[in-house]
Amino acid sequence: MNSSEEVNYQRVAEAIAYIRENFKAQPSLKDIAGIVHLSPEHFQRVFRDWAGVSPKKFLQYTSLEYAKSLLEQNPKMRLAELAEETGLSATSRLHDLFVSIEGMTPAEYKNGAERLEIRYRFATGVFGRLLVASTDKGVCHLAYTDEETEALNALQQKFPAARFSEGQDEWQDRALAVFQGDRDDLPEIRLHLRGTEFQLKVWECLLKIPSGALSTYSEIATQLGQPNASRAVGTAVGSNPVAYLIPCHRVIRASGEFGNYRWGADRKTAMIAWEAVHENREPGLTENQHGD
Repeated sequence: MNSSEEVNYQRVAEAIAYIRENFKAQPSLKDIAGIVHLSPEHFQRVFRDWAGVSPKKFLQYTSLEYAKSLLEQNPKMRLAELAEETGLSATSRLHDLFVSIEGMTPAEYKNGAERLEIRYRFATGVFGRLLVASTDKGVCHLAYTDEETEALNALQQKFPAARFSEGQDEWQDRALAVFQGDRDDLPEIRLHLRGTEFQLKVWECLLKIPSGALSTYSEIATQLGQPNASRAVGTAVGSNPVAYLIPCHRVIRASGEFGNYRWGADRKTAMIAWEAVHENREPGLTENQHGD
């Protein structure tokens, strides 16, 4: 992604923050464009290039009020039904078909990844600047950041005994490919992660949430056979070391609210809506053919 595309993401992120704060008023295209200091026509083009749909359609996907009203009308509605009603039903292949986890050995975990060689690089994806790192076995870290030195220090603190070098490899390239090109023909990605047995189980559960769909902490706890462990599940979700590839952004509150996110609530909203509009858009149809 070049610098102009990164600027456009920042504009879109700012617009999303405005929508989140003012969605009840259903702001107009002119209102939203004014927040990012663009003309309505220019903003419409920038937004459509980034999301693939108009700001109006994007607002429909991200309107928390609609999700809440559905739950108020039917408190027993399952999240799968809620997702479908809000346009967030999934049509793509499951995440776990191309992403797999290999846990680090007990010795690696205990010794802070002693003798482990980790390569890292900074890159820019759809949702901003990020740090991606890998071992010979797979991607071990992916985090969004606004400050590179701080991000690198955090990575080194996670693996205090590892040897670090700046560089790129095929695992990193495969991870970054998720944000580019054909999302129905994604490369196989291996994750090499440091986590407890419970954390690894939670992260594996997250991989089974389809792109464009949502789940809740309680649903994941139930899938693990521990229905009373929602709080522990929330902690494990929050400690996810690989942004987006392990889709913790697809976990929301049972109320339908998107909730907080380690890398920013607005970024989480952008991820959910971006997946929704891409997974539900019919192949071969343009936005105008849908009447937007």
